[in-house]
Amino acid sequence: MTEQDEAFRMLDAFASVGATHFDLTHLDIDGQKRGFRPQQTIGQLKNSLPKLFPGATQRQNNIIVRPYSDKTLIVQLDDLDESGLSRVGEAAFLTLQTSPGNHQAWVAVSGIDPQDAKDFARRLRKGSGADATASGATRIAGTTNYKRKYEPDFPRVAILNTAPGRVVSAAQLDSLGLVAEPEPVRPATVTPLRVSRRHENAVRARRWPDYQRCLDGAPESKSRPGKPRESLADFTWCKIALDWGFSIEETATKLMELSSKARENGERYANLTASNAAAAVERKGRGLGKG
Repeated sequence: MTEQDEAFRMLDAFASVGATHFDLTHLDIDGQKRGFRPQQTIGQLKNSLPKLFPGATQRQNNIIVRPYSDKTLIVQLDDLDESGLSRVGEAAFLTLQTSPGNHQAWVAVSGIDPQDAKDFARRLRKGSGADATASGATRIAGTTNYKRKYEPDFPRVAILNTAPGRVVSAAQLDSLGLVAEPEPVRPATVTPLRVSRRHENAVRARRWPDYQRCLDGAPESKSRPGKPRESLADFTWCKIALDWGFSIEETATKLMELSSKARENGERYANLTASNAAAAVERKGRGLGKG
């Protein structure tokens, strides 16, 4: 099977459980982003991947995709050893080997309320013993895993198994012992932010800050000359949104819509950025500095 055949087989597995679009990212051997194409259809990917493979090999770039589905919750279970992989094998529609001894399983779950999706995915990762910080993006099967720690013998990303159309329920996963118990609800640790009078009308109208202005005002990225430092723009925008009275959760969700860096790095990045911004706003409200 050629690398193209294996890549297409992987895309077809995602499509079989409801994935319709993918974000496509290129990362170099040091993990720096070298390209990004959001919301690519499967047809677009199948057309472009054969043209991208030669350049990726020449430049030692990784080709990474993040799937999206409106029908099912697609969860990545990353960094599984062989024992962990065997536990989730009968529930997964796709399993991969990304490097010797390291595996991924992908599970599609039906009947999950969108409001509960984030928590359920967290509990599934915890219950299965997978990496709790998995981003939801993966290298394309058939390509090479370029990381410094592997050179000069870079491993190939390979499909171990596919089960096209396999969609499971939360009850099925629970019966397999793969879902951790819900964590007890804890009181919020961040003091509710006080809304300044000059922003009351904006909050009442639910108007968000201008993200483009934050991006335009960000300093130049050291790793990408000529491009803005997106992480600082995201942090600044979150601070303004929180100061205007939006909650941390609302801000993180909106950041995923506005920021290409947030979409690339996933919900964990958005939540962490919003939480750090909330802490900064709270310190400012208390008159506390960093030193």
